[in-house]
Amino acid sequence: MQLDEESAAAVATRLRRARGQIEGILTMIEEGRDCEDIVTQLSAASKAVDRAAFTIVSCGLSACVAAEAKGEEPPLDRARLEKLFLSLA
Repeated sequence: MQLDEESAAAVATRLRRARGQIEGILTMIEEGRDCEDIVTQLSAASKAVDRAAFTIVSCGLSACVAAEAKGEEPPLDRARLEKLFLSLA
């Protein structure tokens, strides 16, 4: 299954943001910043990655629903899609 251009761009933006946050976290650690500040930034980076992953799963779900509505074979079977979704839990 391929992501549509809009979703791919949104996922890439989120991951770039997470990459920047992680680089900032590394700098914070190297500078000996407060643990609370570091954990706050780790949480933000984690949420950005999670949202990217959920966007990808959402695209898969949409593609499957659209294919089934047309009477076509979905790009992913339900078990694989469910496994992907649950891997994020």
